[in-house]
Amino acid sequence: MSLVVNIYYTGKNGTAKKFAEEMVSSGIVDRVRHEEGNERYEYFFPMDDPETVMLIDKWQSNEALDLHHKSEMMKEIADLRNKYELKMRVERFTEYEG
Repeated sequence: MSLVVNIYYTGKNGTAKKFAEEMVSSGIVDRVRHEEGNERYEYFFPMDDPETVMLIDKWQSNEALDLHHKSEMMKEIADLRNKYELKMRVERFTEYEG
C-alpha cells in the first residue's frame, strides 16, 4: 500500500514554474527521490492554469513520508516556497493493489 500526495503550488507571473525549476536545479528533487521509501516525485503543469504546478509525491508508507517531513530538506522546500510566494493545496490518497 502506497501513499500518494498531490501538491498544487500556485503563484503569479510564472513563479510556480520557477519554483519547480529551482527545486530541480538545486538538487532537492534528486535528494527526495533517493530518500528511503520515495517511489515518485514529479512535477506537472496543468494546461488550463499556467500559474500552477502540480507535484505527484508517492511514498511506500506513512512512516516514510513522516521521516521526509522531519528532514532538513523540508526547510529548504519551505524556504523556496516562501521565496516564490506560493500558495499550496494538498490532496492525499492511499493506493491499494487488489
